[in-house]
Amino acid sequence: MTILLLGANGQLGQELQRALAPLGAIVATTRSGVLPDGGACEVADFDQPASLTALLDRLRPSVVVNAAAYTAVDRAEEDRDAAFRANAEAPGVLARWCAQAGVPLVHYSTDYVFDGQGTRPYREDDATAPLGVYGASKLAGEDAIRAAGGRHLIFRTAWVYAPHSANFLRTMLRVGADRDVLRVVADQVGTPTPAALIADVTAQALQHDGSLSGTWHLTATGETSWHGFAEAIFTEAVAAGVLPRAPTVEAITTAEYPTPASRPAYSHLDVAKLEQDFGVTLPRWQDGLKRVIADC
Repeated sequence: MTILLLGANGQLGQELQRALAPLGAIVATTRSGVLPDGGACEVADFDQPASLTALLDRLRPSVVVNAAAYTAVDRAEEDRDAAFRANAEAPGVLARWCAQAGVPLVHYSTDYVFDGQGTRPYREDDATAPLGVYGASKLAGEDAIRAAGGRHLIFRTAWVYAPHSANFLRTMLRVGADRDVLRVVADQVGTPTPAALIADVTAQALQHDGSLSGTWHLTATGETSWHGFAEAIFTEAVAAGVLPRAPTVEAITTAEYPTPASRPAYSHLDVAKLEQDFGVTLPRWQDGLKRVIADC
C-alpha cells in the first residue's frame, strides 16, 4: 500500500518512516519539501489547509498518517489562528478526503486536551477541558476528524521524546553536560513516551483489525514528574557512558517556572483500551528510557 506520511521531519515522523517501511511505500512530506537528511520530499503546508486536497488527489494514498502539528505550546497563546489552522483545520481537510475515499486516517493528539485536575489515569471517554490554545486546537482537530465520518485512529500521547530532534531528554543531556545544578519542575506528573514506541504501535495497529476506528491513549506505562524524569535520564546516561557525571537536580514548583501557557498538572493516560483492542503490551516508561539512552 501507499502510505502518505505528513510531518516526516518531526521526532515522531522520523520514527514512523522506520516503523511503517515494511508495510508499503511511504510518501513523506514536510512543510519545506526537505527531509532531515537533506533529501527531497513532497510539500504539505499545514498553514494552508486548503492546499492539502490537491496533494491528496494527486497521490491517492491508501493510508494517511498525520504526524504534523503546531506544537509550540507557549507561542500558541499569541498565535491562535496558526495553531488552529495546523491542528484543527488541516486534520479536518485530511479527514474529509479520507472519508470520501474510504481511506483510514491515523492522527496523533495530546494529553493537553485534559485540564490535569484528575486523580486517576485519564480514560478516552473522560471529559476534556483544555487549559490553553494548544490543547483547544488539538481537541478541535479530534472533533473535526470524528465529524468527517470516516475510519480514523486517533492516538493521544504525552511527554514524547527521542534520541534526535528537540525534546526534554536532549535538553537535559545538553545542559546536564555543562552545569552542576539544574532546577526542574516536580509538580507536573505524566508518562515519558519514546517516539519509537508510538511509531511501532502505529505499525501494529495498521496491521490489526481493519474495522477498528476511534480514539486510544498511547503512552508508556507508569508515571513520574519532570524532576523524576530528569533524574532518571542522568542516572541512565551515566550508566551508559553518555555523560561522565550526573548534575544535581533540584525540585521546583510550576509557580517557580512560569510559562505563557498553563500545563496540565496530571497527565497520566490510561492505556488499557489500546492494549486490549490491539493486543499489545506497553512497556514501563523506565524501560523505554533505557532503550532511548542506548541510542544516544
